[in-house]
Amino acid sequence: MRKVFFVLAIIILYSLCFAQSESSTVATSSAYVYSGPSGTVDQLKIYTYIWGQVRSPGLYLVPDNTDLLTLISLAGGPNENAKMSRVRIVRQTENGEKIIWVDLRDYIETAEQDLIPIMMPGDTVILSGSTFYAFSRVADFLSKVVIVLSVYNMIANISK
Repeated sequence: MRKVFFVLAIIILYSLCFAQSESSTVATSSAYVYSGPSGTVDQLKIYTYIWGQVRSPGLYLVPDNTDLLTLISLAGGPNENAKMSRVRIVRQTENGEKIIWVDLRDYIETAEQDLIPIMMPGDTVILSGSTFYAFSRVADFLSKVVIVLSVYNMIANISK
């Protein structure tokens, strides 16, 4: 029986290590990646990150002319907790990091394409949670603390 558990543990560890090495993506030293011709035009791609309240956060390799809306759409779109009025883009510049704030609600109301920035290599897009989302997380944490305290109180009263 111990041999079976030992063999299963080795198989699970091997599969976890193998799966992780398969799925990890390593960025090249260049900001752009050449992916060959797309139709009649050579296609350059860039690495961008998207974090926070989207369906599939992570690292994305996108064409170099991709805008913010396209990147959010590639990540599955914003989820119900996303704060669309304060989308943050962290961009590396020669002088350090630059923060760009984008109000997607403005874009939805006006449809002005100038409000949507084009992504640059290494940009990180962060969609924060709404105030309601933050409140619900705090309420969830507090309810768990109350449950633990009530169980402790019940055990303390039983032992008396």
